[in-house]
Amino acid sequence: MSGVRWSLDTARGPSQRCGMFDMRPVGYVVGLLVAVLGLAMIVPMLVDLAQGRGHAIVFLQTMLITTLGGSMIALACANGVKSGLTIQQTFLLTTSIWILLPVFGALPFMLGAPASSFTDAVFEAMSGLTTTGATVLTGLDDMPKGLLIWRGILQWLGGIGIIVVAMVFLPELKVGGMQIFKSEAFDTFGKILPRAGQIATQISVIYVWLTLACVLSYLALGMNTFDATVHALTTISTGGFSNYDASFGAFSGRMEYVASIFMILAALPFARYVQLVNGNMTALHRDPQVKGFVATIAVLVAIIFVALQHVFPQHWEQSFREALFNITSIISGTGYASVDYMQWGSFAVAMFFFIGLIGGCAGSTACSIKIFRYQILFASVRTQLRRIRSPHGIFTPRYAGRPIAADVLTSVMSFFMFFVVTLGLVAVALSMTGLDFVTSISGAGAALANIGPGLGDIIGPAGNFSTLNDTAKWILTAAMLIGRLELMAVYVLLTVKFWRA
Repeated sequence: MSGVRWSLDTARGPSQRCGMFDMRPVGYVVGLLVAVLGLAMIVPMLVDLAQGRGHAIVFLQTMLITTLGGSMIALACANGVKSGLTIQQTFLLTTSIWILLPVFGALPFMLGAPASSFTDAVFEAMSGLTTTGATVLTGLDDMPKGLLIWRGILQWLGGIGIIVVAMVFLPELKVGGMQIFKSEAFDTFGKILPRAGQIATQISVIYVWLTLACVLSYLALGMNTFDATVHALTTISTGGFSNYDASFGAFSGRMEYVASIFMILAALPFARYVQLVNGNMTALHRDPQVKGFVATIAVLVAIIFVALQHVFPQHWEQSFREALFNITSIISGTGYASVDYMQWGSFAVAMFFFIGLIGGCAGSTACSIKIFRYQILFASVRTQLRRIRSPHGIFTPRYAGRPIAADVLTSVMSFFMFFVVTLGLVAVALSMTGLDFVTSISGAGAALANIGPGLGDIIGPAGNFSTLNDTAKWILTAAMLIGRLELMAVYVLLTVKFWRA
């Protein structure tokens, strides 16, 4: 990857001037990442060898297919790596990664035991790499360990991948107001626009250390080594895949506190961790995203705790623990479930639907709309109210003490509009496949916000997506991709103007 300059070159090269769209830089990077994904299959292969259930050959086959396939794509496009990436190529690269990697990542599910259909395999791989956590697999308790750890690896790789995309590409592409963090990237990485490789290196170190700390914490509370490893991978990535059909309900109550802490840490902006490591001890405290996210969790936990006290009186510790764990899981987009919160009453169920549409901080592994967009929205509304009250006054919405640029406000408002419209369209499309209203609207929200479980008896915390028809699964697969890439990065590819040289 060092051969690609990660500058976003707005000038057109010779191929663009001749009316041709040069795909080689995109193909080169995608090919390398596919090859890396293939090499990652060594881990589940070794796990299956150690388990001795005869499934290691599946990962050997898929590793060879994926590694060779990715390498051939990269070699075929290697002669185009001298040019920088244009805005057009960067949009295409961002989306292509999350389309092709799930296809190759689905191979172990198709060839493994039990073998999945192409639809189910791609759904599971897309859910993994987008860290959604929705699953179509059943009988997880008895599944080969190679497949279980592969699910965890997919989510872990997807988590680090989305951090890099959120810190490098989306601010430059001005997607959904992410450009507000562009100057922040300069401050964080030494006054120069960081390359993807440099960011990946610095963030990966912190990401690995957080994962190791999570593994050790789970081990200290009694998880076995395999469960601790897989659940650490899916906790830090805020992915939510578990080794058990009961999800996190398979473990003791103390584990929920540890998981809650690490889910919150993973949902905070990783740029702040870099600053913290470099000696800026107030980096996290001064970030309005962090303060808003933690305050939101505190308020929501208090509300659900009070509601649970009416449902389960005299069990205050359990009420607090279940409220903390499940709210943190949903708001961060992790998607673990320790209990069937559909039994908590209609108020709590409605709350969980809207909690999932909040999300964590930008530049983290968390998903959904994100806290900073709500903060910008509220700042804009507050400014408008002041203007109505004082028509002759001059008021400017501010974020983190700085005026919010007009293009940021426009991007954020556009994002909210597209999110609501897309949510409605996906819900309608799902209802046309025969699903009931609750399953359709909650499934649309769970996929588009990359939460994981929906609501209702079918896809709620006590169920999964296995019984849905193939059409519904493909709709949800597309929604997971669109939501993970902040909508606009995908939608721009559907415009005619994008493909004009």
